[in-house]
Amino acid sequence: MKPSVHPDLQALAFLVGTWSGEGRGEYPTIEPFAYRETVTFTSTGKPFLAYAQRTFAADDGRPLHAEVGYLRMPRPGWVELVVAHPTGVVEVDEGALSGATLRLRSRVVATTPSAKDVSALERDLVVGPAEIRYRLAMAAVGHDMTHHLEAWLRPEV
Repeated sequence: MKPSVHPDLQALAFLVGTWSGEGRGEYPTIEPFAYRETVTFTSTGKPFLAYAQRTFAADDGRPLHAEVGYLRMPRPGWVELVVAHPTGVVEVDEGALSGATLRLRSRVVATTPSAKDVSALERDLVVGPAEIRYRLAMAAVGHDMTHHLEAWLRPEV
């Protein structure tokens, strides 16, 4: 039996489930690429949703990236996201939820000594009845805030 979504998170209940699809990435320091992605939002019954993401190269299926974290709503219309990346980056984002649009901006980005320098991230999610579309921009390795990723995900049945 799946736990129900905590009352504080009812405004985010539409995210719960597994979403998969395709995306495109680019950045000034890399060649553009296509990828496949799976994202899962899980209710624990507590006042947060667990978040897990994995991407794979569209051409040969090799693993590209993964991240895990938690979404919280400390007050109505305001969301916090804590994300850990295996590359040595941890981000704390926050932002407004308006309907099914979520605009998150990094409040803190911390890196391990061996991680690439990432100083800021922006995540925009727009959720429709059968799709999540998101865009991610980042300021990293000496570049100002620049578009990095865009994907379209559909719910898995």
